[in-house]
Amino acid sequence: MDGTGTEQILASKWDLPFVLFTMVRVAFGGLPLWAKAIVIGLIGSAILWSAITWHRGRGRRVR
Repeated sequence: MDGTGTEQILASKWDLPFVLFTMVRVAFGGLPLWAKAIVIGLIGSAILWSAITWHRGRGRRVR
């Protein structure tokens, strides 16, 4: 065993966020500003709606 095999892959905790950030940057890098704003607005609205729905459901289960 010379230590150059690929059976073990060491990854830091920042590898996944780095890859995701790079993918988003490449995917949306060529879009015009107005298209980026629409995409960010839609994603933000979906996250906000999910959070409000989750919070309302959580309040109903406690009572």
